[in-house]
Formats: sequence, C-alpha cells, structure tokens
Amino acid sequence: MHSQWSWDAFAGTMQGVCARAVDLGLPAIAFTEHVDHTVWTVDRDELDEGSFLATVAGPDGRLTPPPFDAAGYLESIEDCRERFPGLRILSGLEAGEPHWHAPAIGKILAAGPFDRVLGSLHCLPDNGGYAEPPDLFRHRAPAEVVRQYLAEVAALIAGSDVFTVLAHIDFPVRYWPAHAGPFDPYAFEEEFRHALRLLADSGRALEVNTCVPLHPEIVRWWREEGGSAITFGSDAHEPDELARGFATAVDMVQAHGFRPGRDPHDYWIAA
Repeated sequence: MHSQWSWDAFAGTMQGVCARAVDLGLPAIAFTEHVDHTVWTVDRDELDEGSFLATVAGPDGRLTPPPFDAAGYLESIEDCRERFPGLRILSGLEAGEPHWHAPAIGKILAAGPFDRVLGSLHCLPDNGGYAEPPDLFRHRAPAEVVRQYLAEVAALIAGSDVFTVLAHIDFPVRYWPAHAGPFDPYAFEEEFRHALRLLADSGRALEVNTCVPLHPEIVRWWREEGGSAITFGSDAHEPDELARGFATAVDMVQAHGFRPGRDPHDYWIAA
C-alpha cells in the first residue's frame, strides 16, 4: 500500500488483510505504512511494468516517494476497526532512514496517533545519490554492501529516537546475489552485534521479519547483547502474504528464550 494514490484505492486491500487475519485466527495486526523521504535511483529495466515503483520513477530512474497522507491513512484504519470490531488493529508507520529526515518524520508523527513506529533502512549512498541493495549488488562487492548497511543501521539507531522497533536488520539478504554463494551471517557477526548492542542499550525491540527467514544466530546474538523484546512482521502488501512464515519464526524465537507478552499485541519478551 502506498500513499500517492487515494486511500480509497487501497480500502479493499486493507479490508482483505483484516479478513485474512480473522480467517487465520490472529488476535491483532498492525498496518505500518511506509513513510519515505529519501530519493533513490532504480534500474527501470528491472521494474515490473505497471508496478507502483514504475509509476513514480522518472525517466532517469530517480524515484521520489510521494507525500504521506496521514489523515487518509488514519481514516482507513478507523474504517477497518469499525468493520472488524473483534480484531485489534494497530496504526503504525515504517519510517525510512529517520535519522536523515528528522524534521519531516516529526511533522508526520505529530499528525498521529500512531500505535507502533518502526525504523528502517532501505538505501545507502551511492555515486552521489542513493540506491537500494539490489542495485548496489550489481556493481559492488556483496560483503561491502552488507557491512556498509549494518554500519548505517548503527548510525540510524544512534541518530533517531522516533521509532520503537528496528525493522528488517537483514534487509540486504533478500537480494543476496547467487554468485556470492549462501549468505553467511558469521562473516558479519561483529557488525550485527554492534548494531544489536546499540538497539538493546536504547531499550527498543527487534523485528523478526519473515519476508525472508531471519537467521537464528541473529536472534541469539540479540539475546546475548541484552535484547529483551521482539516483534513479528510479515511485510505483507497483499492479504495472502499476511503471517507468512510465522509458525517457523515463533518456534525459532521461543528456542532462544522469548515468550509472548501479556496481551496479543504486546512485544514478545525475554523470559
């Protein structure tokens, strides 16, 4: 879901996600809508024709995120709450690179309330602009990209206090190139631990994003570095993606000593 178009265009998708949650027996869900301000460059040839990114990318591949319609978003949340009174529906944002855009993010948060705010990193500096990992991997060493990504995650944690949950710390793994062989988290243990330690020291939570399974060692490192809370996110942009991989993720998290909170929408906490 994206905010360039009228929220009416996404009402059916949001309602479909809620209906799917009810079918799955989920007691609560959160719509953490993307809020991005970084202008980045994409390879237009790699975009699906008619996709959202293709519609907002210029001829030169520069992609400028559309303004976020906070009022329209919150109205859509209230509509879903009225239609699905038995489902706990949390409002939320996924703030992209919030340490680079503090005034803009602050202005949006003031339009709240937002129940859950994630902080995320999607882009890195590249050739005088910004690019996401799939484009970075085309011309840079994979290990270099991951190390720079984790260094910037640490900077994000230290440089922004607007979010309570760090999203997809392993984001580049989604696009890890086949020619580099299987992704080995141990090659980046020091960098992961540094970012996780900063996050733990700040008292915030780590998201276990199931778009790509999070390596169990990262959760172990999180616990060892003092991490006390976890959330689950399926990164669902369509109803059938909701809660994908949750059963496996729950087993993995429990094996590392985390247990459900008091209420269904609470963080999972270290036992």
